[in-house]
Amino acid sequence: MSQDPAVVRAEIERTRAELSRDVDELTDQANPKNIARRKVEGVKESAVGLKDDLREKVMGVADHGSDLGDRVGSVPGRARARTQGNPLAAGLIAFGVGLLVGGMIPASRAEQQAAAKVKDAAEPVKQQVADVAREAGENLREPAQDAVASVRETASDAVQTVKEDGRQAAGEVRDQAQDSAQQVRRS
Repeated sequence: MSQDPAVVRAEIERTRAELSRDVDELTDQANPKNIARRKVEGVKESAVGLKDDLREKVMGVADHGSDLGDRVGSVPGRARARTQGNPLAAGLIAFGVGLLVGGMIPASRAEQQAAAKVKDAAEPVKQQVADVAREAGENLREPAQDAVASVRETASDAVQTVKEDGRQAAGEVRDQAQDSAQQVRRS
């Protein structure tokens, strides 16, 4: 290593720049938003791969005359293999499949009737809650007014006390000033 100060300074600056770049890169990699983004991208890639595999399997059936059940049956295994060690990906895929299936199934008549019964049963409770809230408001109105009056009275008393204390202090200062003036005249 050179002893020339300019060379040493240049080397120090180069090392600082490298360290700064490394710290910035590590900060970027450790950022939770970036971690989540990378996980989501991985899930998307897995989903695209699964879709392509499924398309290949189904299209391959027509081309090769293979058994459709075997080809479609292997998709869950491949999904499991691609998401192994990545619970976020597995959870997102499961959520997506559940959402898709749930959206395709219409509400049954029994579910519609149950929802109507719950709505009808909730109506009296809703009315009772409104009545209780109204009654509570009426019951609290008088104590609130009393509290406001009490605060006003306390504030008024405090103002009077401050005025009286101010007058008294002003009188004492005036008396002291007069005493001081008389002592100065006597001296």
